[in-house]
Amino acid sequence: MNEWPNHSEAWREWRNSLKGGRMHHGWILAGKNGLGKREFAIAAARELAREPGVPQPDEHPDILEVTYGPKDKKAESARDNGKEFERARSIRVGQIRDMQKRLITRPTLGDRRAIILNPSDDLETASSNALLKSLEEPPKGTFFLLVAHRPSRLLPTIRSRCRILRFPLLSDQQLTSMLSDEGLVADDATLRAAAGSYGAAVRFAEEDLAPLARVMGGLLSAGDPGFTARAELSRLIGGRPGRARLQAIFDLAQAITSDKAKNADNAATRGALIDAHSQLITLAAQAPTHNFDAGLLSLEIGTLLVTAHAASEPAHG
Repeated sequence: MNEWPNHSEAWREWRNSLKGGRMHHGWILAGKNGLGKREFAIAAARELAREPGVPQPDEHPDILEVTYGPKDKKAESARDNGKEFERARSIRVGQIRDMQKRLITRPTLGDRRAIILNPSDDLETASSNALLKSLEEPPKGTFFLLVAHRPSRLLPTIRSRCRILRFPLLSDQQLTSMLSDEGLVADDATLRAAAGSYGAAVRFAEEDLAPLARVMGGLLSAGDPGFTARAELSRLIGGRPGRARLQAIFDLAQAITSDKAKNADNAATRGALIDAHSQLITLAAQAPTHNFDAGLLSLEIGTLLVTAHAASEPAHG
């Protein structure tokens, strides 16, 4: 993706600061997952680190991205041998300390370096506290870009030391154009599931989530008195869903619940759906770090949807 139509205001604010004499050292790139925040961070970091007349390599020595590392020693060995490896579900304190060791030296090609934390809202508590020390006393010429899908999960002390760049949702028209450019179909189901996120739309297509969308919609509309729909939901989710699939499933469940709440015809129904949506967001935030059993996680998602249906049913008698 070369150009994101929802980035224009973020670029305006970033470049105005870059031209000024006092560039802030910490930035939070805030918005829903799938809005191109990482792509923005990398491009912005390259602008920040660029020195006139100095060739800029693809692998820039003054841009460091800290993201999910190897899950364990076995995964670490696989990575060191150039093989695929299983990643941890959070950013660990050792990674922050390794990054801080890099900050002892001066930037290589110029006077500035950029540190990208992606996603910063998956920092462990110890990692957040370690990062805070660098944000409180940043080395000269060092700038932090924190990609955050859920900024509220960041420590208040981290948020207070950063400027926030907000990334708005994409319109259906923008999504349709972007998906078409990639040879993907932007039908009504895809757009509803995407809820303004290009990443969610792509995952919906790549993970073949249309059957899951039908089951989730049925759980919200009709409940599941015989438990068969929740069993089908569990089967479709699978026994060992990967990180991308799990993220896509949560995006889908939240989008379907949100869409139904917007179209609810009474306050009780709307309230039940809003509550289910809130609990789905909480569950999605916990899932990467709590190592939930896939079967139990599927059951929890299905039960939240069924509960929303039951709470919104009119009382009788």
